[in-house]
Amino acid sequence: MAALSAKTINAFLAKDGPWTRQNTRYTCDLYALNTRGIYSVQGRRLTLADTSAKWLNTTSTSWISFGKQANISCNATQGTSAVASTEKVDFLKLQNGSDIRGVAIAGVEGEPVNITEPVTEAIAAAFASWLLNKKKADGLRRLRISVGHDSRISAHKLQNAVSHGITAAGHDVLQFGLASTPAMFNSTLTEDEIHHCPADGGIIVTASHLPYNRNGFKFFTSDGGLNKADIKDILERASGIYEESAHGDKQEQTGVVTHVDYMSIYASDLVQSVRKSSGNKEKPLEGLHIVVDAGNGAGGFFVDKVLKPLGAVTSGSQFLEPDGLFPNHIPNPEDKAAMEAITQAVLNNKADLGIIFDTDVDRSAAVDSSGRELNRNRLIALMSAIVLEEHPGTTVVTDSVTSDGLTTFIENKLGGKHHRFKRGYKNVIDEAIRLNSTGEESHLAMETSGHGALKENCWLDDGAYLMVKLLNKLAGARTSNPNNGSKVLTDLVEGLEEASVTMEIRFKIDQNHADLDGGSFRDYGESILKHLENVISKDPNLQKAPKNYEGVHNNLCLFPEAAIFIVTD
Repeated sequence: MAALSAKTINAFLAKDGPWTRQNTRYTCDLYALNTRGIYSVQGRRLTLADTSAKWLNTTSTSWISFGKQANISCNATQGTSAVASTEKVDFLKLQNGSDIRGVAIAGVEGEPVNITEPVTEAIAAAFASWLLNKKKADGLRRLRISVGHDSRISAHKLQNAVSHGITAAGHDVLQFGLASTPAMFNSTLTEDEIHHCPADGGIIVTASHLPYNRNGFKFFTSDGGLNKADIKDILERASGIYEESAHGDKQEQTGVVTHVDYMSIYASDLVQSVRKSSGNKEKPLEGLHIVVDAGNGAGGFFVDKVLKPLGAVTSGSQFLEPDGLFPNHIPNPEDKAAMEAITQAVLNNKADLGIIFDTDVDRSAAVDSSGRELNRNRLIALMSAIVLEEHPGTTVVTDSVTSDGLTTFIENKLGGKHHRFKRGYKNVIDEAIRLNSTGEESHLAMETSGHGALKENCWLDDGAYLMVKLLNKLAGARTSNPNNGSKVLTDLVEGLEEASVTMEIRFKIDQNHADLDGGSFRDYGESILKHLENVISKDPNLQKAPKNYEGVHNNLCLFPEAAIFIVTD
């Protein structure tokens, strides 16, 4: 697979039948496609800049998407690359847990670009190779992989590079354009032949709430998100593919790209869920005023495609327009400024409920009509109350920094079981799945960050689905009493004891520090934590929290409403 970043192409335009919005198919040899040339524009040559490919970006997302069987045939010749073919890339440094992340936009001092188009093409081809192996298919099997992106300014460029990497490896692409991370997983489950689903796998181009210059990738199969070992495997494969492409050792093949408006399908499922909860009322949220803050990410669809069809008033919703520079606030439900923004929107508009999403909509939070934030421990408490009504006695798995008050609330008031586990949304989800496999029923896995997954939703951490669970509760309550508002939700977390002060201390360990004396980084970190445990045991004013799987979680007895969590990095 040649890693091409600047190419000259001959374009031939063909038109087959009437123009329609959906299901544009084309065979890809670069970022555009093969056709039967009915009307040809011969001799027109287009040069693509190495980092923009603006003509094809515009074509693939706007002009082509309106054409049924509107195709472009490309004869590509290799040009110069954005990254010299001899330049070495340490692919393993791009791993961030179960994701891949790096720098995609130049301009920030000390942050050189390492997510280039050739690197992206190699990663996409590697995922296809990994997926083919996972499905135990022979080399002739054509995979169908969905590709979407959030609102980042490097999104179109990298989506096209992902598409090229997959199609050059001989596999097909379902290109969704602007999409949420949960939708990509959902596309591997949806049975819809018209929209070419289910996909064999999915890729979302995103770096969550990180700064504008970053980007990366998350991957899905019908089994869910990939784990750390899978990502390492893919990056090792990508390194080999990148080296081959640098030497021109691999011949390009062609796959097919199809544009699909999948977000409409995904949103329709959310709408049907709320209607079902209300006894199949068409507009169960009629009369409720709900404002949404999308943080200029991919969550703006929730207003027009979910809330309005359900009858909600949405005036006052803000930052719905995708803008990868994130000019208003960080799209992060944990961020103070972001929560202040949605709280103010609720109060200014006298709304019944406020909803806020992160960039790629796999996390969310809410605000009630009084301006009370429903995030972190409160959101877990609220979701636990809803889930435990449906599944009495179930175990709720959370990350390790949740409060002791939450444990008391889940176990003493709700009658459930609270199981703290290691941080990281994949760790929490996998632990819930493991508990179920051992016979311990668990229906909810949540992090304080806003990642939340339910067994009923195939353990997908979906911020929009979490908010739909709240809407289901509202819709059901309004069926019995049309005057019910968000107090129905607030009442569910009554009795939750909350620390007046919460502090998280993270120690950064210099691996070159003399104290390590050539020893293991892990051993040194564990020795620090052991020392802290010894100090706590000797101090009557400190009390270590029991059943903690990570770091040291302790309470200050002088200030019983204070909590400190200490972990080494």
